[in-house]
Amino acid sequence: MHIIIAQMSHETNTYSPVISDLARFSPGGNGTPIAGDAAREMFRGTASCMGGYLMVAEAADAQITIPIVAGAPPSGSVEDEAYDYITEKIVSAVAQGCDALFLDLHGAMVTCSHEDGEGELLRRIRDVNPDVPIAVALDMHANLYDDIVGLSTIVAGYHTYPHIDMYETAELAGKILLEHIVNGVKPTMAWGNNPMLPHIMRQGTDDQPNRALQARAQEMERDGALAVSVFTGFPHADITQAGFSVVVATDNDPELAHQLRDELLDEAWAQRKHFVYQLEPLEQSVVKARLLGESQSDEGPVLILDHYDNTASGGTMDTTNVLAEVLAQGLEDLAFCGIYDPDAVKVMRDAGVGNEVSLSLGGKLAMPALQRHSHPLNLTGRVRLISEGRFPTTIAMGRGLITDMGVTAVLTVGTVDIMVVSRHFEPVDPGCFRAVGIEPTERRFLMLKSRIHYRVGFRDLAREV
Repeated sequence: MHIIIAQMSHETNTYSPVISDLARFSPGGNGTPIAGDAAREMFRGTASCMGGYLMVAEAADAQITIPIVAGAPPSGSVEDEAYDYITEKIVSAVAQGCDALFLDLHGAMVTCSHEDGEGELLRRIRDVNPDVPIAVALDMHANLYDDIVGLSTIVAGYHTYPHIDMYETAELAGKILLEHIVNGVKPTMAWGNNPMLPHIMRQGTDDQPNRALQARAQEMERDGALAVSVFTGFPHADITQAGFSVVVATDNDPELAHQLRDELLDEAWAQRKHFVYQLEPLEQSVVKARLLGESQSDEGPVLILDHYDNTASGGTMDTTNVLAEVLAQGLEDLAFCGIYDPDAVKVMRDAGVGNEVSLSLGGKLAMPALQRHSHPLNLTGRVRLISEGRFPTTIAMGRGLITDMGVTAVLTVGTVDIMVVSRHFEPVDPGCFRAVGIEPTERRFLMLKSRIHYRVGFRDLAREV
């Protein structure tokens, strides 16, 4: 059996000013996406969709072709040139023939020309090979269109946020597809959506109502459905079908698929008010954190989330509002990850470790879609450390992969350590601090540009969030 495994993964924030070019889809952010043996070695045994697909294909003793692995941090609409390059690699491989196609997609890719990036890929594949069986693994934040479901053989989505079941999702999708090919299982899918845009901060699967919705979906799978996927959607995309959706796959039972789909859609609609997030003024939040930090405790640091500038939602990672408030209120013994500012990294690198430097930090990326501009923070501090910014991921989400922050510099201002990075990433693994010589458990405060994924690596070591 010949199986093609490929990745095209991007969560597009159509309001983001960050360019999504081809280089952004490469491992170092400055080349082209990987393929072949290099991709196989990078992802084998990792807690990722590619890792799950590889396990299924290798267990089937299949011939494996990996034409491209293209994944990029969330950002603005994908440039057409980059999209065409990625899709052509996949389509060309399929055109040469295969018995099955395993696709690691996101489900919320928007390009400069296509609202439904994944659906357009599937259309191009079907143009050259109308009959090839296709398994699709999707992120929980997928925004679904008809073609994503209609042109796939089986679709499966994550049940967890933080996403700690990527491997299992691809494993499920891949195994169902092989059962279809070898034993005649007939995946029959029903999908639908609700006019809802759940706030990202209310989508965590430790919290209601998504916790109960995902639990019910998994119960349906245990009771015989092939795959039941609840997609909470990605609201930061100005497209026609952003929002909540459900896909149910059964073995040749369309009536059951529609019944289970409707049950989940109805329950989500009944719980819609609980997907609304209540804001708290920034100054008030920092005051709370400061008071918590002033109380003596050996139970770990107080964790502050600068979550509105989360890279994993398409944030620029260079806004300074929260950092400015933290410094203004005088929080001490704080480590912050971080600010994206390659120019500031260069200034600190040129100044050298141990030397004092004055610089303009962050606030360099305009946000025209929001008709606003961030403001740089003028700071004077000491260059504590310069690092290449790479470390192995050890947490459940993505275990075994290398996290690449790009060249990273640490600026110390009083007792506050500010990590300044050269690549966009979401700090979810305590290894981001340890890679630059900071032990997070020993600080009074930690601050992260993260929303929900922080829970995998930081919730157990923090005493308050």
